Amino acid sequence: MKYKKTKVIIDTDPGVDDTAGLVFALYDKRLDIQLITTVVGNVKIQTATRNALHILDKLRIDIPVAQGAEKALTRTSKTAEHVHKKEGMGGYIPPKTTQHQILKEDAVEAMYKVLKEGNGDIELLILGPHTNVGTLFTKHPDIIRKIPRIVFMGGSPFGIPGFPDHISFNISSDPEAFKIVLESGIPLVMVPSHIGRRKAHLTEEYVYQMRDTNPLGNFLAQMYSEYWERGFPDKRIATNDTCAYMYIVHPKFFKAKSADITVDCDKEPGKTFAHFNKKGNVKVVVDVKRKKFLKVLTKMLKDLSNLKF
Repeated sequence: MKYKKTKVIIDTDPGVDDTAGLVFALYDKRLDIQLITTVVGNVKIQTATRNALHILDKLRIDIPVAQGAEKALTRTSKTAEHVHKKEGMGGYIPPKTTQHQILKEDAVEAMYKVLKEGNGDIELLILGPHTNVGTLFTKHPDIIRKIPRIVFMGGSPFGIPGFPDHISFNISSDPEAFKIVLESGIPLVMVPSHIGRRKAHLTEEYVYQMRDTNPLGNFLAQMYSEYWERGFPDKRIATNDTCAYMYIVHPKFFKAKSADITVDCDKEPGKTFAHFNKKGNVKVVVDVKRKKFLKVLTKMLKDLSNLKF
């Protein structure tokens, strides 16, 4: 079956959830991934880059990778090794070196080159802090007009009914960069972290079934073995970044509402607020069709049973 492919640049900080999202995105025939860029976030930049390169090694896929920011625009960067573990891949330990290598250009210049040479049809999928993209827009403001849409994972806007308020890691890691992206005028889709945690999460039983499905499922389950979500009475795995990627290829699985989003950069850095209205500057995902989401995920996993690691 032929699909209309969406061209994307994936900006990421792998990270367990980023790695899982990348694996599925790399094999999705609906995506045409032009470039992968890395940013400090879940782990330090060198670790994030190594993890992205290792996934390409493991899956035997060639896509250019450019290393990005090692710190936030104006503040001390924080990482989340306590969640993703030292190597960033939970219970899976990747090798220290990789066969794939990074581009000579840094992430900002690589993104600028790809976008400038494109036809104005390359979207951005941001799975980590917005440092690279905020820097791109500051350094090369002319490129803004060539980006049709940005889909990003992060934020938990205060004011969404039915979800507890909290400050998202991706936004609080570099709220100043997020503010630049927010004010760019580019159509934005926010996939809040609570969608992956509370709506599209994987149960303990599902993870154990993945482990026994095939080598890919075993790899994912190995990562997940040290990544159980905290603060819940059950054992569950958040699918935050997989949700963001999935929004691009299966938007009908998600319910989104327009809202004006603002971000606090001073008193509570990274705190986001939503004022829902039809003319809002951001589409905010507020729900997902869980059964359809999991059905597609399960089918993709089974379709990759012949994959050799």
